[in-house]
Amino acid sequence: MSTSWTFVCASTDLLPGEMKSVFDEVTGTPIVVFNLDGELYALEDQCTHEEFELSSGEFNAAEGSIECVLHGARFDVRDGRALCAPAYSPAPKFPVKREHDAVWTRDDRD
Repeated sequence: MSTSWTFVCASTDLLPGEMKSVFDEVTGTPIVVFNLDGELYALEDQCTHEEFELSSGEFNAAEGSIECVLHGARFDVRDGRALCAPAYSPAPKFPVKREHDAVWTRDDRD
């Protein structure tokens, strides 16, 4: 588990409806951070169906979902749950915070 927070971007660089991806500095885990109407959420940047980057897909801010471009699996950005086949497992969710005018995240899995 990483206890170090990873810098994502300046707070002003992640506007509502946008996403940014980063690698956890300790674990090397790819993480994508979403700004959904001013609230920040972070998921592992990997589709649970076929290990493809979610950040390559379309972030639908109206629905609060991200769609994998590979096979169309969709995930709720708020909690990572799979919304449709072919994905059935949720995408891991990570903590995200705003501090010192920046956005931070980390892989907090054991």
